[in-house]
Amino acid sequence: MVNQSLQLSEEDLLSVVLSDLKRCVREYATAATESTCPKTRQMFTNLLNSTLTMQGQLFTVMSQNNMYEQASVAPKKEIDKQIQSYTSTQQQTQSWLQQQGMQTSMQSNQASQQAQPTAH
Repeated sequence: MVNQSLQLSEEDLLSVVLSDLKRCVREYATAATESTCPKTRQMFTNLLNSTLTMQGQLFTVMSQNNMYEQASVAPKKEIDKQIQSYTSTQQQTQSWLQQQGMQTSMQSNQASQQAQPTAH
C-alpha cells in the first residue's frame, strides 16, 4: 500500500474553515432562538457573536489576499423588493405580537434609540 498524503493549499484550507464558521453561525443562531433558558440563550448568543467576528476576520484576510471571489452585485430593484417583503413581514409580526399583548425587544430598542440624541 502506498502512503500518499493529500495536501490542500492554504486557500482551500481557509475556505473549509470559513464554510465551517458559516455553518456554526447558523447552528448557534438556531440554538439561541430555540433556547428557553435565559442563561443558555445568552451562551449561544455569545458564541454566535464571537463566531461572527472570527468569520468576518477570516473573510477580510481571504478577500485581501484574493482568495475569495466577491458575489455579483444584485439589481437595486431586487434588493428593494426584498426589503419591502421583509418590512411587511416584520410589521405583520409586530402587529400580531401587539394583539397578543406583547412588545418585541426590537420595538423597545428602536424607541430608546430614537429618544437618544446622536453624537457625530
